[in-house]
Amino acid sequence: MFVLGITGASGTIYGVRLLELLLSAGKEVHTVVSPTAELVLCDELPGLELNDDPRQFLFAAIEQARHQYGFRSQGPFDQEKLFVHRPEDYFAPISSGSFATEGMMVCPCTGSSLGAIASGVNQHLIHRAAEVHLKERRPLILVLRETPLSGIHLRNLLTITEAGGTILPAIPHFYGNTQTVADLVDSVVAKVLDQLKVPHQIKNRWK
Repeated sequence: MFVLGITGASGTIYGVRLLELLLSAGKEVHTVVSPTAELVLCDELPGLELNDDPRQFLFAAIEQARHQYGFRSQGPFDQEKLFVHRPEDYFAPISSGSFATEGMMVCPCTGSSLGAIASGVNQHLIHRAAEVHLKERRPLILVLRETPLSGIHLRNLLTITEAGGTILPAIPHFYGNTQTVADLVDSVVAKVLDQLKVPHQIKNRWK
């Protein structure tokens, strides 16, 4: 069981693809999408529209991403394993350390969310869930999508690392017969899955 937070940085496609592959691996995923991330998703996946049903919105995002980028399917997944929580819902189970998970990703992670998590200030449920994972010593991966980095960013990155989190910037690699944008996205998502020890079929490793 994993927690996935999607914040409003450009590169929301990383979060959508990560969600798809976690579900394809048979994992239960508790997802929170920030309000800004919803708007960025609609901007970066033309044709995607906001939906009153947040679960259907994410399933539509997965389908739109497949159509737009030509992602290779990793097999069917059980839609019932996706749970979506509203950012303002501090009564959600993921806000408590007693709700056991295998880890959390913030993908993509804005500089603002990085700062909130590093300082322990909870502006919404994503930040609270990240705080829980740090205090419970569970894996927390921040897929930072920010450049260039200021001294404030760098200090916050060090704070997260010293607290036990992992900083995994959205930096794709170009080996392994990389040819498409989908390949570049998958090269980052595969690194996240490797950190979580979740099996996948992305075949672009260095040999």
